[in-house]
Amino acid sequence: MGILSSKRHFSGIAVLVLVVCGLFILAGCGSKSNIPVTGEYQAVFMDTGQVFFGKMENAGSDYPVLKNVFYIRQQTNPETKEMKSVLIRRGNEWHAPDRMIINARHIAAIEPVGADSQVAKLIREAEAKPAAK
Repeated sequence: MGILSSKRHFSGIAVLVLVVCGLFILAGCGSKSNIPVTGEYQAVFMDTGQVFFGKMENAGSDYPVLKNVFYIRQQTNPETKEMKSVLIRRGNEWHAPDRMIINARHIAAIEPVGADSQVAKLIREAEAKPAAK
């Protein structure tokens, strides 16, 4: 009888452990993961093909915030017809936004901007100048 009762006791403990582990797993399913955001700036690739550069906050939320936002615009030199990529600081638009609140469902990828990259250098140059109004 001692062996039979210890088997039941062991089975009861095993079931309890499985139930507790299952509850922890289910509790984690509904929560957002904590997305590590590295570097001073991040590149946010949207499902529309747009790319924004800035400082990401709350990357794991449904609506992360991007501050100090920049984007790249293609401009054509009218004389030479040469295409040139220009970094534009967001905020000079008519509504003068100071941040972007992004629907996370439309983010395709988030990548760090390398500290020595051309984009990081251009952002630092733009930050050194006062924002145009």
